[in-house]
Amino acid sequence: MKIANLFKGDKAIWAVFLFLCLISIVEVFSASSTLTYKTQNYLRPLIYHSGTILVGVVVAIITLNIPCRYFKLITPVMLFVTYATLLGVLIWGQSINGANRVIQLPGFTFQPSELAKGTMVLATAQILSAMQRPDGSGADPKAMKYVLVVTVPAVLLIAIENLSTGVLLFGVIYIMMFIGRVPTIQMGKLTGVLVLLAGLFMALVFSMASLDKEGQEIDAAQQEGVELVAKQKNEDKSAFEKVTHRFWTWKNRLTKRSTTKGVSPEEYDIKGNYQVAHANFAIASSNIIGKGPGNSVERDYLPQAFSDFIFAIIIEEMGLIGAIAVVLLYVILLFRVARIAGRCENNFPAFLIMGLALLLVCQAVINMMVATDFGIVTGQPLPLVSKGGTSTIVNCAYIGAILSVSRSAKKTLTKTAI
Repeated sequence: MKIANLFKGDKAIWAVFLFLCLISIVEVFSASSTLTYKTQNYLRPLIYHSGTILVGVVVAIITLNIPCRYFKLITPVMLFVTYATLLGVLIWGQSINGANRVIQLPGFTFQPSELAKGTMVLATAQILSAMQRPDGSGADPKAMKYVLVVTVPAVLLIAIENLSTGVLLFGVIYIMMFIGRVPTIQMGKLTGVLVLLAGLFMALVFSMASLDKEGQEIDAAQQEGVELVAKQKNEDKSAFEKVTHRFWTWKNRLTKRSTTKGVSPEEYDIKGNYQVAHANFAIASSNIIGKGPGNSVERDYLPQAFSDFIFAIIIEEMGLIGAIAVVLLYVILLFRVARIAGRCENNFPAFLIMGLALLLVCQAVINMMVATDFGIVTGQPLPLVSKGGTSTIVNCAYIGAILSVSRSAKKTLTKTAI
């Protein structure tokens, strides 16, 4: 079999994907000094991450060879698995940085929220495509109800332990409904409800966060740069505590953002804003071309240099040129997917790949904003670049699905031209 036959689909997307994978291998290896220190093996992080990337590429190749119509068939199964694992992680999940986010399996950990994101996009695309009016005037008014019934419970289950991922997912679903031409009046009403709920949520967080002493201790430890990985002692908590134990963290992050804005360098609390401060140091010490791969200084201080704050390390090592190049890769991905979606003969594949692309690009924007101190610290990794297990492989599957649609869209275009 020729190698060219493996890399089928849109060549531009393949180029973006492979460039991001190469950047990931180089930067994760460079930013993994803390992991190297713990294991006393400087090659282990590189081998592990390179192996994960390789598995991801294989998953992408397998996925791109699945015809798009089969994605519809697996939706019920994916929904069942998603809800089962989201409930399971709240009960039996392993705690990372004070939140139940992963399920420990033999040899690896599984993060249900990563699977849930793709599943909800898949279900939303299927509902919106099935409920387009025959006259081409947009989606049936009932489409929004069905989308919300299917997706909102998953969003809430995710948000309990990972608020930023829940908000990201619902934001993408909201944009998909806009792309799917849900009636404007309904979208306006939904927007109003969301604004009201956001206000009530913030009031609830600020009023109840003081009840959660464990959350305060966890956040204090995170300020010192300590990575907390421990099993959650659910048996010692009441149902109320299980739901509210993250309130202190949310309040603290919101408060920090408002109190550090406009503070002079002399008054800035470096200890209280440990991660953001060292990310700023990394960016400030770079220049147009950066210090060069492997020459980062702040990687030794940032506890999540290889994950949440890897974009700061990229800027430090690759400079402004490297940062712009990474941003452009995500921009190219989004615009290329939009062009492929415009060539699709059916609505389902177009909605699906736009949703998947929005997941990747919106998450990238959030990560970059946090790393450059333009947003609240959220813990969102940089898609296809940050170190990860489940997230890396699932994101590669998203790319494979996009490439699968690009193949069928290309065939449709060819037949039309003939």
